[in-house]
Amino acid sequence: MKSSTKWIIGALALLLIAGGAARVLAKRQATPPPVSTAKVEPVIELTAGDVFTLQNIELSQGVPISGSLKAVNSALVKARVSGELQGLVVREGDAVKAGQVIARVDSSEYAARVRQAQETADAAQAQISIAQRSFDNNKALVDQGFISRTALDTSQASLQSAQANHKAALAALDVAKKSVQDTVLVAPITGIISQRLAQPGERVGIDARVVEIVDLSRLELEAPLAASDSVQVRVGQTARLKLEGRSEEIAATVTRINPSASASNRSVLVYLSVAALPGLRQGLFAQGTLDTVKETVLAVPLSAVRTDKPQPYVQLIQNGRIAHQTVELGGRGEAQGMTMVAIKNIAAGAMITPASAGNLRENTKISLPGSKAATPAKTAVAGTTSQ
Repeated sequence: MKSSTKWIIGALALLLIAGGAARVLAKRQATPPPVSTAKVEPVIELTAGDVFTLQNIELSQGVPISGSLKAVNSALVKARVSGELQGLVVREGDAVKAGQVIARVDSSEYAARVRQAQETADAAQAQISIAQRSFDNNKALVDQGFISRTALDTSQASLQSAQANHKAALAALDVAKKSVQDTVLVAPITGIISQRLAQPGERVGIDARVVEIVDLSRLELEAPLAASDSVQVRVGQTARLKLEGRSEEIAATVTRINPSASASNRSVLVYLSVAALPGLRQGLFAQGTLDTVKETVLAVPLSAVRTDKPQPYVQLIQNGRIAHQTVELGGRGEAQGMTMVAIKNIAAGAMITPASAGNLRENTKISLPGSKAATPAKTAVAGTTSQ
């Protein structure tokens, strides 16, 4: 083979090798570098209202109560004699004073009875005069020996009988006069008419109800309690009540406890005095909590306790992460304007998340407000709701 041919074949081989290398290099440059698939761990940022610091607080524990408000002083004005009702002008809502005339019963019949009784008394008085003269005459005759002692005894008995008849007639006169006085119906207490139970011109009988008067200056709550709850109740204990139609709570104090349990349902009635506030009415329904025990305990908002596991737990903040800490629950009560529950198994000063933070998975990484120069965490909870 000629040397020129060998050179041509070698040059072609070198060209082929150089082209292949160029293609491999171009392919490597066109292929993008591999993308990292590692995930960035999310961080939940909490606000000051999403953190509750555990501390010992005075917790008021009690028993639930409910009942209706009643006026301490109330009165039913009833007719004490029968007859036609006259002069009744007061209606529901009218104010009356003690001793004020409310109505009258027609007194013409009773006035006639007074006159009749007076005449009977006068007749009895006349009989006394006759019997007295007869007795005096017989006594003189006995002293002179003209008649026997028996005649004197008879005249003395007649005199005593006449005197007794006169006393009976005077008593009947007093009864008749009392009936006339009873035709006038007066208010026994100062208060407001709550019911008008009769109408003018109506004929009423004895003990017929005419009007009811209530004194709203003193109100009380009559609350039935279970026998087991009543054991803890003492005079002087306080309660917080919510009344229908009022958003704010009102205070009440136990003033009386019924010494006997009801035979029908074994409940014990407890009476709590309520301050006379504008707008309070007899019959309004109230419910609340009667504070029976006050103690200093470690407590959390009831809404912060989670119950979606077999054991109740709280979301504890530890080393910047969420831990689900099982807790032992104690008594419930009111503090800081919300329902609190005493807990164990956690030390004071620990931080938890209340209901406002929502449900967080265990081991979730969180960012506290202080770590980003935010407002320091507070021990009060904003926007929590009781379970």
